[in-house]
Amino acid sequence: MADSDYVEFSVAQGRKYTLEHLWLQVLDEKKEDSQVKIGLSEFIRAEHGDIIRVILTKPEDDSEFKIEDTDDDEGEVSQDDDAPTPMTSGDELGFEDLLITVTTEYEKLLINAPFPCKIVSLNGDVEDNPDLVNDDAYADGWCVIVQPLDRFDDDQYLDENEYIEYLNEL
Repeated sequence: MADSDYVEFSVAQGRKYTLEHLWLQVLDEKKEDSQVKIGLSEFIRAEHGDIIRVILTKPEDDSEFKIEDTDDDEGEVSQDDDAPTPMTSGDELGFEDLLITVTTEYEKLLINAPFPCKIVSLNGDVEDNPDLVNDDAYADGWCVIVQPLDRFDDDQYLDENEYIEYLNEL
């Protein structure tokens, strides 16, 4: 983006933020095993241009998460082991496993899981219509809902004021 370009963006209250510009929203803070909704901060669009594609991907090496099935699948060979497979509910991601691939006007961003988690729900609408992330990042533009594998400690993430301070340092 040219230095003279100016793009407004907002930072939502009541969420936590990662240094990779994900927002995290705990869905039921009263529950010890609460789920976390994850989305992309509007800063990504402001810094890297409009988002033109969102892919919610599965970990590249998911062998540790597969259940061995020895009944009737013996001898079958997958046609394309390297083909990306969409994530589904119940898939688990480790810390730093690929969570979201974002293509913007100017580049491709690979965004990793901020903590070990199990996928609860995917927002396929953002894959079909990436403008949801551009236009409504903090509402309809969410990407995934996850169940943290360990106790979720939101103190390790930035609140909206800390996130704004972080963005001012960039």
